Amino acid sequence: MINTKHLVKVASAWISIVYVICYVGVAIFPQSRVMYMRYALHANTSFQSDYFGVSYFIGGLILWNIVAIFLAWLFAALFNGIKK
Repeated sequence: MINTKHLVKVASAWISIVYVICYVGVAIFPQSRVMYMRYALHANTSFQSDYFGVSYFIGGLILWNIVAIFLAWLFAALFNGIKK
């Protein structure tokens, strides 16, 4: 049996750490976006994005935490609900 509350807290902390690292990484090295599109997604696109600021950071952090919490809850519910 998985402790759902603990899993949600850990997932929220984990996604917050990863989001901050990625946000700072893209702020320091903006070419990483283009490189990600080209080499990871095999898409040769050129887009200019200046979406950096406190409100974008907080909004993204909240959004990613909502997604992570939902997925952690779903994982725990399925894991606890499915019999061996």
